[in-house]
Amino acid sequence: MKQHHVTVGVDGSPESRAAARWGAREAALREVPLRLVHAVDWLISPTAPQPGREAADRWADEALTDAAEDVRRRHPGLEVSTRCLSGRPAAALAAEATDAGLLVLGSRGVGGLVGFLIGSVGLSTLVATETPVALVRVSDAPEETGPIRYGEIVLGLDIQEAADKVLAFAFEEADRRGCALRAVHGWKMPAFYRYAPFSDPENEREVGRSVTMMLDDMLMPWRHKFPSVSVTHEAFEGHVGEQLVQAAASADLVVVGRHLRHSPLGVHLGSVAHAVLHHSAAPVAVVAHD
Repeated sequence: MKQHHVTVGVDGSPESRAAARWGAREAALREVPLRLVHAVDWLISPTAPQPGREAADRWADEALTDAAEDVRRRHPGLEVSTRCLSGRPAAALAAEATDAGLLVLGSRGVGGLVGFLIGSVGLSTLVATETPVALVRVSDAPEETGPIRYGEIVLGLDIQEAADKVLAFAFEEADRRGCALRAVHGWKMPAFYRYAPFSDPENEREVGRSVTMMLDDMLMPWRHKFPSVSVTHEAFEGHVGEQLVQAAASADLVVVGRHLRHSPLGVHLGSVAHAVLHHSAAPVAVVAHD
């Protein structure tokens, strides 16, 4: 499959510097160029004050230059380019990511807790693009410039969905990093079962075994395609978001999917992606799928 460049949104903040470093490591792993971009949010109007526009452009150039110099110093052989965009940041970043293999955005941590605090620009960008998006915090920025030992990748799966794009992303990441992949799926008994006057525990165990077999069947073609990736899987009764958050404590990356479908209230992430983004201790990659 053709590999595309990695795009990183840069705004001069410590979070975007962390995203640039994480994105540079990812681009080096993929052996593709890195593109650093910044969107200047100016309403193009003849009455717009020119000195203010010039100051904003100058600040954007400095933010891009500083980030580029930092990642070039850490990855001397990496092809790095910068681009300053005009327009609303979310729309500009989403459009810029169209031909990218991955979009990386920085995010603040939630106080002293784990998880991400996603602003309106990050959230709007996330739901406006079909390109996989990785969210990174300052604590996720790699400091090492030498060989890195990668940890486990955790993948949240829904066996009722067509998730080939999510599976492909997770397996490819594990393969290029040379690390293990753990797939998890949460299931629930039908609501009426919980209120039945006489319930048989064996029914619940049977459902669990059936779901585990379905999860194994879903992973089987990808195991054959990526034989070097060590894969484990687990199906459990409960909300998959909670299990993913627990697994993220020791993970190098958490991968979740989001639907491309629009609800009457607009685009949304879904409960699993929402839970992971707000509570994950690891970087999170969100992959759009049908």
